[in-house]
Amino acid sequence: MRRAVCPGSYDPVTNGHLDIIERASKLFDEVVVAVGINKNKKGLFSVEERLEMLRECTAHLPNTRVDSWHGLLVDYCRQNDIAAIAKGLRSVSDFDYELQMAQMNRELSGVETLLMSNNPVYGFLSSSLVKEVATYGGDVHHLVPEVVFERLKEKLAERS
Repeated sequence: MRRAVCPGSYDPVTNGHLDIIERASKLFDEVVVAVGINKNKKGLFSVEERLEMLRECTAHLPNTRVDSWHGLLVDYCRQNDIAAIAKGLRSVSDFDYELQMAQMNRELSGVETLLMSNNPVYGFLSSSLVKEVATYGGDVHHLVPEVVFERLKEKLAERS
């Protein structure tokens, strides 16, 4: 079975993330969408909320499952018999960073990394930018799935 992981913080998941996940699901028998747990980082959404949103957003993809991990991604890959990491690239700066990570991951474990160019429609899109624009009342409904948009509005209303 060809298995890949699409790792990220997904705080929150965007249409750009989903584009990469959907495309990876066509290339692999199983895609694990994995939320990284970083105790030192305070996200807008809890890990549990992110997992729940991702499950809703990927429910139409029968060969995906959602999970979380803590520590080195390559250790998670070894423990789950995952041979590849699938990541999206928006820019040259993404490439520089992801290339170093891919080389380190291959050196540590032999896990390969598939770097996929993003859909140009999402070239500017990031979770951080979505949160910032939404915080100041900007309309982000076309940048995230509907379920995420609704939860984002609720979360920001709670905070104010």
